Amino acid sequence: MNDKLRQLKTFFESICIISYTASLFKSEETIIKKTNYPPSGQTVKISSESAKQFATQVITWYHQQGRKHLPWQQNKTPYSVWVSEIMLQQTQVTTVIGYYERFMASFPTISSLANADEDKVLHHWTGLGYYARARNLHKAAKLIDSEHNGIFPEEIEQVIALPGIGRSTAGAILSLALNQHHPILDGNVKRVLARNYLVEGYNGLAKFDKALWQLSEQLTPAEDTGFYTQAMMDLGATVCTRSKPTCELCPVKTSCLALATSQQAEFPQKKPKKKTPEKNTIMVIPRVTTERGDKVLMEKRPPAGIWGGLWCFHEVSNKSDITHLLKTLGLKATANKNAQQALTPFRHTFSHFHLDISPIVIECTQIESEPNSNTNNPKINDQEISEPRKQKWYDLHNEASVGLAASTKKLIGLLQSY
Repeated sequence: MNDKLRQLKTFFESICIISYTASLFKSEETIIKKTNYPPSGQTVKISSESAKQFATQVITWYHQQGRKHLPWQQNKTPYSVWVSEIMLQQTQVTTVIGYYERFMASFPTISSLANADEDKVLHHWTGLGYYARARNLHKAAKLIDSEHNGIFPEEIEQVIALPGIGRSTAGAILSLALNQHHPILDGNVKRVLARNYLVEGYNGLAKFDKALWQLSEQLTPAEDTGFYTQAMMDLGATVCTRSKPTCELCPVKTSCLALATSQQAEFPQKKPKKKTPEKNTIMVIPRVTTERGDKVLMEKRPPAGIWGGLWCFHEVSNKSDITHLLKTLGLKATANKNAQQALTPFRHTFSHFHLDISPIVIECTQIESEPNSNTNNPKINDQEISEPRKQKWYDLHNEASVGLAASTKKLIGLLQSY
């Protein structure tokens, strides 16, 4: 095929594609850039009629197939929706249900959450991960209690101003609980829109998010916004899934450009991978045996940073640092030759690095404090020791209502099995 014929073929294919998309999206004032369609820079105009049809199809599907029996969908309030939306970030629905029910039973109102001890709040979050969510939830409850008389604000600007709440979460809370007209853009909605309109890019890329926000703003109906919001979440979670989407069940399959071009697996595009850093630590577990049973010493992490506000075991970089650590704690290893016992190392993965943990259990006794000693010297019978860093003798056979890091909870389970 010579160059002229090839150019004519390319031009004809482009005209066919543009004609096809024009039949789906009638000309209107709203323009969304289509980076995937030739020729370069081609735009697709979404008409108000097409937007209305999209929303109607999605809402109709929701009434027929959507999820309506989840615990946070019953007797909805802004507070209950808020708690569920925060828990559902980065976490599957099936995992959240039990946590949500226990959390709401313990903290049925914003004021009860605001007045709760942070350890109790984090204890209810243990196992869910991403603990900054719980700390921000607690902080926001305190602000609502003090500045809004314990009533969840109904202005979106006030909601976005709360710790841990962004534009999408704020929109979801107000539309689901109060049927206010606000667009959302969580991960499920991004996937549906990126595929339906072939928007190139990946999560976190500014131009990708901007294009999807424009789409979401145009497609979100002024009426039945709550139904539409829940429908889009459900559609992405149950039909337009990351892998193996069930396109035959999709209510907007006739307008989906990814389906029409067999590109579902390519949208949204994957974020370029970077090598995940690896770090190492030794977790030191001082253990004492008392008449009441075995206890292990923990410390409470600072509010910010990894495992912020949670109870963890002490860490050192090298085994040679263990003796010094014990001394600062007013402890020493027993004379038993098996005083130190290495547990099986394991890896804990965070969102941005791997942490290889080598746990060591050390049978300890307490050193009597000397005058002017700089040791913390935590008393074994004390439940908690205050500043500079809180410490706690944790009873292995009597679960305490405190927030535990995932690694701590795993190690406690191992120790309890011995």
